[in-house]
Amino acid sequence: MSDFLARLERFLTERKENLNIEQLTPDASTREYFRVGWKGETAIACVYPEPFVAAEQTYLDVTNLFASAGLPVARIFEFDEALGVIIQEDLGDTILRDVLEKADEKARGLLIDAAIVLIAQIQAATPLAFELDSIASRLKFDTEKLLWELEFFKTHYFGTYKGESLGTEDDAALTAEFRELASELESKATVLCHRDFHAANLMLYNGGISIIDHQDARIGSVAYDLVSLLLDRVTESPSAEWLAAKRRFFLEQRRSRRLEPIDEAVFAEEFRLQTIQRCLKAIGTFSFQSVNRGKTYFVPFIKPMFEIVLRAAENLDRFHAIRKIVSREISRDA
Repeated sequence: MSDFLARLERFLTERKENLNIEQLTPDASTREYFRVGWKGETAIACVYPEPFVAAEQTYLDVTNLFASAGLPVARIFEFDEALGVIIQEDLGDTILRDVLEKADEKARGLLIDAAIVLIAQIQAATPLAFELDSIASRLKFDTEKLLWELEFFKTHYFGTYKGESLGTEDDAALTAEFRELASELESKATVLCHRDFHAANLMLYNGGISIIDHQDARIGSVAYDLVSLLLDRVTESPSAEWLAAKRRFFLEQRRSRRLEPIDEAVFAEEFRLQTIQRCLKAIGTFSFQSVNRGKTYFVPFIKPMFEIVLRAAENLDRFHAIRKIVSREISRDA
């Protein structure tokens, strides 16, 4: 029996609940999830690798923030710091990503628009995050964090996944452009972001969309969550026209909530900058997960993500080193 399961069984036994436990499959997580019987119904148990302090526990903190802002998140029923267990509302099994894969074009568009509405709502909760002194308000996509993610890409795509290293000249050129990109994006980090807002972290529940896996929320670019939603884990690059339409819809949603208006062309540039950083970060994660954790289902997303990075950099007419190296990787995988 795993330590995770043993601690969960102890938690349930202490509360005189039946040991009706179903293991669920996590994605790129170090936590383990289980569906359990709870007060005559079902709930989801999230079991952490180690004990936590509730006041410092990011999932509890951000859930409180999002719920206070009226955002659709699972209710917390109970938790145990020493056992590292959180019991929360069961949102079912209908993941938005699975529904989108089977939906027709019209239904898919409506669902994506509904998710975009949630991004605007999250950004509207930025003042509340600071008012509540949420952990999310104290974290930021600063240059250090953004650079760490880009270096993670470099380490795990080239080293872990490809089993090679960049030449000294390419490495230095890439690092210089990564610093430039990270510094520019830090200057745009002004709003609350979910930080991993893609269709696998959204559930269809009670006729709407609910948000999960929000514990890493922090202050970032206005474009961050939209890039994640529209471009994470795609197998084909969306058309420029489709992306432009979704950006316009998002800006309209911001305006409807009286958030600071942003010029469409200015936002398109920010979106492309964030696309380069976020997609390279994702490639690093896919590389690490596929090799170190055997999650090879991430591999088919690597080349399309590179193609998206290249298009964004070409549209900006910047980042020569990134464009050169990404182009080379795409051609090697052709």
